[in-house]
Amino acid sequence: MDCIKKKVNEEIAAGWKGSDLSCEYHPCHFKGQDCTFCYCPFYPCEDEDLGSFIVGRRGEKIWSCTECLLIHRTEACRFLMSEVKRLGIENAEDSRLRGLFPEFKRRFFKIGRATMVVGATSDAGKSVTVAAICRILMRRGVLCSPFKSQNMSLNSKVTRNGSEIAMIQTLQAQAAGLTAPDHHMNPILLKPKADTTSQVIVCGKPFADYDVEHYYGEFVPGPGREIVKEHVDFLKRHYDMVIMEGAGSPAEINIYDKDIANMRAAEIADANVILVVNVEWGGSFAYAVGTVELIPEEDRRRIKGIILNNVRGDPERMRSGADRLEEVLGIPVIGIIPHADVVLPSEDSEALRGKTGSGEGNAVIGVVRFPRIANFTDLDPLALEDVRIRYVESPADLEGVDAVILPGTKNTVRDYLWMVERGIRDKVVSLKGKVPILGICGGYQMMGTVLDDSKAFEGGTSQVLDGLGFFDMDTVFGEYSKKISNDTGRLLAGDGGTVTGYELHMGMSESREKPLFELDRMFAKVLPTDGSYREEDMTFGTYLHGCLDTPAFRKYFLSFIKGIKTESGSEVADYTSVLEENLDKLADVFEANMDIDRLMAILEGRA
Repeated sequence: MDCIKKKVNEEIAAGWKGSDLSCEYHPCHFKGQDCTFCYCPFYPCEDEDLGSFIVGRRGEKIWSCTECLLIHRTEACRFLMSEVKRLGIENAEDSRLRGLFPEFKRRFFKIGRATMVVGATSDAGKSVTVAAICRILMRRGVLCSPFKSQNMSLNSKVTRNGSEIAMIQTLQAQAAGLTAPDHHMNPILLKPKADTTSQVIVCGKPFADYDVEHYYGEFVPGPGREIVKEHVDFLKRHYDMVIMEGAGSPAEINIYDKDIANMRAAEIADANVILVVNVEWGGSFAYAVGTVELIPEEDRRRIKGIILNNVRGDPERMRSGADRLEEVLGIPVIGIIPHADVVLPSEDSEALRGKTGSGEGNAVIGVVRFPRIANFTDLDPLALEDVRIRYVESPADLEGVDAVILPGTKNTVRDYLWMVERGIRDKVVSLKGKVPILGICGGYQMMGTVLDDSKAFEGGTSQVLDGLGFFDMDTVFGEYSKKISNDTGRLLAGDGGTVTGYELHMGMSESREKPLFELDRMFAKVLPTDGSYREEDMTFGTYLHGCLDTPAFRKYFLSFIKGIKTESGSEVADYTSVLEENLDKLADVFEANMDIDRLMAILEGRA
């Protein structure tokens, strides 16, 4: 407390300063934040609308308000500083400072509004629509947050506090200008691990495994609804607007009374709803009408606007149909959005359906397309390079490749057995020493000598297998809890350089190879390492998802491909910067082709 008061004294003496662009941590909360008070002068306010008590490492109660952003709003800082000056308050010990809190809260704390984006079908464009709206609002100075009550995806990321949420919510948070997405934005994450079973992640941590029957029969009517309410209410207390994303279709009549991802979530949040339809699929007007007609009347009234999305060619050719749709449904079409040619990660493996590859570069990288492929957004930064990705589902697909990547998987052993059965394993082994081979997470585990799955667990195989044998490494499953962490560090091979990434895996590996990365750990006497590599065999493996996002490792790995032109030099920023540019481009397309006045009326509850 003394150190906080000392900092507050310094802040009072310095006066209002707005955004501190010179701070190496800026922005640490959201773009446009006011940095006048890095440390809140009201700490600990103990107001349950703004924070809560947590248990410290020594078992003591600590007031935590890390998610409270009131003190970083410019209008709030200006008011507080003007009052401090008017009253002649000079330090944090002055009781009059704390006496300002009730008026401060009355003026600047309010419950935000929620709006939900649902899709007439899967892959309608809900995720990119939420991202576009978040970026549009951020540009207008509105503090907003994404929210998806329930997401089913094997593409996930780790938050700053070590929680696992769907990757797409972290992208939407980036669109909103938020630097620290958290589990409140995706409180329930389903990760398929076997044909009929999913691991359920709650509040960023593994909760239990459920099949469909028990998930909808036990989890949803039990803790499910309360989880949704708790977290959407939390976000409404901390943000001006919450932009919610539905899942699949809101008109799944077979599970309508059990669905907490669409209209029930909208009801819980008291949200207006926008319906998005993917025009590219054809039948868009029928999709829109059918969806609305199948929704019960009491829920249908929440739908305030329709967006016709992903139009190829001139959007105006849809205008007459949009007018007729408005007449039939009595719901305005607030946007006709042309196809946006942007580089953004895909939400889940549905995006790979029917695709044999991507990219237009000269070098061909064969990516083994496991049945349970996970976090395949690890590959997205390769779009910045002179490569083409070819998805591999048979040995023949590996003919003529210049490199191989074994990506992540939700079930390493079962996908390894799939690779063995298809003959892909033997083909990959034959390429050792001829082309560079990279394994990430589950793919890295496969590259060892032993895969020990003898400690049976649900979804396990209860056997010990010989791995690819590229590394002297054993991996054991079933005994360990899930590893979830964010990491930064340094590449120990080639010219070195910074690397960032995150770990999300079951199983523990013991490698007796040269480590690929050295990781940062505060207060550690010996820094931990990750991964393995053998330059002579051109084999590389790591647990770090996202290792290709930063240029250093991407450039190093691609340097082993003969004749490739790498653009990962100093003039190229990391993948995060590329995403920023494309989020702006996406928002530009939406903003130019939407009725923004109608959109804002829906978001503000005036529609």
